[in-house]
Amino acid sequence: MKEIAVIGAGRIGSAIADLLSLSGDYAVTLIDRDQATLDRAEASSSDGAPVTRLAVRLGAGDGLAGLLEGKFALLSAAPFQLTTHIASAAVAAGVHYLDLTEDVLSTRTVRALAMHAESALIPQCGLAPGFVSIAAHDIASRFDSLDAIRLRVGALPRYPDNALGYNLTWSTDGVINEYIQPCEAIVQGERHLVPALEECERLIVDGVAYEAFNTSGGLGSLCETYAGRVRELNYRTMRYPGHAAVMKLLLQDLRLAERRDVLRDILEHALPTTAQDLVVVFVTVTGTRGGHFVQETLARTVLAGPVGGRHRTAIQLTTAGSICAVLDLLAQGRLPTAGFVRQEDIPLDAFLENRFGRVYAGQPILPDR
Repeated sequence: MKEIAVIGAGRIGSAIADLLSLSGDYAVTLIDRDQATLDRAEASSSDGAPVTRLAVRLGAGDGLAGLLEGKFALLSAAPFQLTTHIASAAVAAGVHYLDLTEDVLSTRTVRALAMHAESALIPQCGLAPGFVSIAAHDIASRFDSLDAIRLRVGALPRYPDNALGYNLTWSTDGVINEYIQPCEAIVQGERHLVPALEECERLIVDGVAYEAFNTSGGLGSLCETYAGRVRELNYRTMRYPGHAAVMKLLLQDLRLAERRDVLRDILEHALPTTAQDLVVVFVTVTGTRGGHFVQETLARTVLAGPVGGRHRTAIQLTTAGSICAVLDLLAQGRLPTAGFVRQEDIPLDAFLENRFGRVYAGQPILPDR
C-alpha cells in the first residue's frame, strides 16, 4: 500500500482522499490548516482504509518536507497561492508531486523545480487544465495537419435560478483568478495573451444553450506543445448565457478585480453551493486527414452521483477522478517517474480505462458495493 499525502480538505481535497482510501491501495494523510475543516471532511468510509487527518498551518518553517518522509506522492488541492511552497517541499522530500492548479505563473515555477527533481512533478491534473489537454492531444494526433484546436469546459448548476446562472461548486478564488488573468492562446499561428471574459461565443451541447469566453489556465502546456503547428488554439469557459456580462460589470466596471477579497465575500454571501451540478466538456479539432478538411469533436456531460455510498458532485467526480487516475498511472509505472510531466504525455486510452478516469467515459468510479 502506497502512502499518499493530500493537502487541502475542501470539497475537492476530501473527495480525492476518499476515492484513494476506497480503492484500498493507498494509505492517505489529509492535511489542512484548519482542524474544523478536517473534521468536516467526508474522507473516510467503512469500505476504505481510515484517512489520517493532520492540521498544519502551511508557511515558512512548517516542516512540511519532514512530514512527507516515506510518502509515495503529494497531491495538492490547496489554493494556488500555496503551489510554489508545497511543490518545493515535495521536491525537497523526493516525493512525486501532483496538483490541480490552473494558475499559469505557479505552473511555471513547478516546471523550473522539476529541472533538477528526482521525482515526477505533474501539475494541472484536474478537469481543465487536465483531462481536456489529454483529450485534445489525442484527437490532434490523428490528423495529418492541424488548423484549430478549441477547448470548452463548463462546471455548472443543473438548475440555475439567478442572474449569473451560477452556483459555487469549487474554489471561489480560483474562479476569480481565471476571470482576471491574461489567457494564453494561439491566434493566426502566433502565441498571444488575450484578455479574460472576451471573445464570447454561443454554442449548443445536447440541446442546451451556453456561452463560452476566454479564461486563463485551461490550456496547460498546449500552447507550447502546438506552437508553429496550428493556426488557432484557445480555451474558453462555458456558462449559461448572460454570465459574462454580469461578471464584466463586477470585475471591470465596478473594479472589483482590484478588490478580490471583497468580490469573494460578495459571491460567497450571495451564491449558495449546490450538490446538483454538471460538467460539460467540448473539445473540437479541425484539420486535414487523408487529403480532406475534417472536424472531430469529443463531447461529454458528467452528472453528480454516488461513490462508496456518498453523494459526490460532478465537479468532485471529474476533478478528483482525474488526479487520482494520473496517480494510479504513475504508481503503475506508466508515466515518467522524474522531471516535469505534461498532461499531453498521458495516453487517453489508459486514462479512460483507469478505475478513476472512466468517469469521463460515462462509467462509475469504483462502483458502489
